[in-house]
Amino acid sequence: MTDRNDQMDEFLAASGWGDANKTPLPGDASTRRYVRLERNGRKAMLMDQPQNAEAKDAPPEATPEERARFGYNALARLAAGDVSRFVAVANFLRKQGLTAPEIIAADPRAGFAIIEDLGDDLYADVLKRGGDERGLYASAADVLARLHEDRAPAVLAPGKPLYPYDETAQLAEVSLMTEWFIPFALGRNATADEVGEHCALWQKTLRDTVRSKPVLVHRDYHAENLMWLPDRNDVARVGLIDFQDAVAGSQAQDLMHLLEDARRDVSPETTQATIRHYFDIMKAKGLGLDEEPFRAEMAAISGQRNARIVGIFARLNKRDGKPRYLQFLPRVWGHLNRDLENPSMADLKAWYAKTIPMEKRAATYGAAA
Repeated sequence: MTDRNDQMDEFLAASGWGDANKTPLPGDASTRRYVRLERNGRKAMLMDQPQNAEAKDAPPEATPEERARFGYNALARLAAGDVSRFVAVANFLRKQGLTAPEIIAADPRAGFAIIEDLGDDLYADVLKRGGDERGLYASAADVLARLHEDRAPAVLAPGKPLYPYDETAQLAEVSLMTEWFIPFALGRNATADEVGEHCALWQKTLRDTVRSKPVLVHRDYHAENLMWLPDRNDVARVGLIDFQDAVAGSQAQDLMHLLEDARRDVSPETTQATIRHYFDIMKAKGLGLDEEPFRAEMAAISGQRNARIVGIFARLNKRDGKPRYLQFLPRVWGHLNRDLENPSMADLKAWYAKTIPMEKRAATYGAAA
């Protein structure tokens, strides 16, 4: 079998970038890697995502029950093996006037793409240098308001439906809490009763609180996936990356991804100002939201995400040998604890109180920074 680096070189040569200087970038929790390219003064990024034979699209007409049998990989994780989905989402975002990388060349079958290099100014880095947190987050909320003007498209491109982030997907994700975190933190498997009650409570909470229209959801909308491009105008000043797992879901999804970040603390003042800004700009667009129900939706959506992240970080440690993500568990638990304070989540708060002691939620587990 041809070595992956040989395949990369063949793709670069065929795309006119064979003589480019290559600088690999650090990896993350995914199997995807990026290489910065420079050729004759021009810069670009190579995205290398080997095809995952197990990540296949479910038929667009599949029922929720059929998707459940097919597995949640078909709804969100399929993007880990599908460069064409990245291309489809990028092109959709650019048509909305948003800044996603231009696609310079792509070979989805081989799992390679050359994309526009948006630079080095990640929100996270700009903030570390003393950037205006409140202003940056308001700009990120402006991007969401632009995306939320319209309902999610059924199809991103021919053959590329935008899958719903539905109950099947959400319950599969919160099950990571009982499957991975409880054994990790408590030293025992979750009981059948604990698993069943946990799932049933999340199902009821999400059914009762999620009411907003479905919109395109980035699913990883936070300071390490946003670029600051101050020389551009309006919403184009915020560059979007790592959006290949996009789905159709709640308007609260990306807003809470932004504000309840696993990797950095967002000040309470910025959090409340950003939420207020989002409400105000949606109202100005004639798309005002009923604030109290939407805040309950925000808590439910954010709580579901944080429960998923807790499970994922425990799984990354145990299954994938990546303990560095454990350092973020106290912050994520802090977010989840706050989410559970919303009156709409009282039953779930009681389940967590009796099942996972507070000291186990706050533990650092010796994770290295």
